Amino acid sequence: MIEETFTIPNWRRNINIFLVGQFFSGITSMVVQYSIIWYLTKQTGSATILSFATLLGMLPMVLLSPLIGPFVDRTNKKVLLIVPDIVAAVIAIILAVVGIVNKDFPLWLIFVSLLMRSIAQTFQMPTIQSIIPTMVPGKELTKMNGQLGMIQSANMIIAPALGAFLFSIVPITMLILLDVIGAVIGVTVILFVKIPEHPVFDEKIKILSDMKFGLTQLKDNKGLWYITLMGMVFTLLFMPAASLYPLMTMSYFKGTVAQAGIIEVIYSVGMLAGGAVIGFLGNWSDRMKPILMSMLVMGIGFGASGFLPGNQKGFILFAVLNAIAGIATPFFNTLLMAMIQQSYPPENLGRILGILNSLMSIAGPVGLIFAGPLADKIGVNSLFIIGGLGTLACGLFAFLMPATRNIDILLQEKIKSESEVKD
Repeated sequence: MIEETFTIPNWRRNINIFLVGQFFSGITSMVVQYSIIWYLTKQTGSATILSFATLLGMLPMVLLSPLIGPFVDRTNKKVLLIVPDIVAAVIAIILAVVGIVNKDFPLWLIFVSLLMRSIAQTFQMPTIQSIIPTMVPGKELTKMNGQLGMIQSANMIIAPALGAFLFSIVPITMLILLDVIGAVIGVTVILFVKIPEHPVFDEKIKILSDMKFGLTQLKDNKGLWYITLMGMVFTLLFMPAASLYPLMTMSYFKGTVAQAGIIEVIYSVGMLAGGAVIGFLGNWSDRMKPILMSMLVMGIGFGASGFLPGNQKGFILFAVLNAIAGIATPFFNTLLMAMIQQSYPPENLGRILGILNSLMSIAGPVGLIFAGPLADKIGVNSLFIIGGLGTLACGLFAFLMPATRNIDILLQEKIKSESEVKD
């Protein structure tokens, strides 16, 4: 359990600096990511290529997260945040130079760059997840996760629109260099942020035993373990549709790159609104209730999208459904992460989150293997129907399992009793 004592002076100013850095470094990275995906969509128009690109982006999370977790717990957190930014900048420079020289990008190099960017993110994600509870008081944890979600949603609002605009007027070789600017901003900000460290740097890392420790800790918490299994099924059923969003707009609805960007913006505006509710009002006594409600809304929104007519009228309704689903989306990820952070000591979070992130993602590549061929055969809209029904089924599973449905009630009671003992 996380202790309720907290010692960082000016913690709010410290975390605000951190969030500002995350905003500016994140937006440049996302503009580059969208530009690469739109480049692939425009050049190939292939669902299989897009699915393979998304698969490369997911593999490091699946394969490396359990190995990275022990390093997160025993390595300087600033180093783990800075080095991936530098690696991403170097990759951007190499890709830009090759593009300028050849006047085009070979597909294999684009795939390599997507893979390396994902590896960098695989290091940063559990690091950020594990340091947040050390940077803010325990009672502010849910709200702060909501505000971090708002930052990420704001990036997702601005990046598609900015990316679509820049993609139309700036050569892709120049756009990619935005990663360098983002790295400079990210590294500079991290140097000025205070991140509490646990004095375990000299403890020897034992990969297999550390992985076993993280898995055991997760399985011992039945509620979180069932949510993890549910997340695996959800990822398997939903990720194929999620990877083909640009194709849904540009192929099924006969839209443009700009309209693909508009859909991303609309969905992200919804996420920002949902994150704002969590960030400023996020003090639920039972966080599983809004989580289950969010799964119901997402399932209906995504499933209904697959039944829309493939024309511009259908596109407008698609935009409305995405706005509603976007509002619901942050509740699942944000509230679940807050519960996980409050369930384990900060010095163990890296190993536990490494296993959790890997298991939650492991079904994604399996689904993506079939995503492209399925979309080409039965239509990309059918994948949205499958994803929506899968979301509803996962929500029903969580509701019917008492260990999962009551997980936050039991957690809050435990935190309260431990606090009373200390007093």
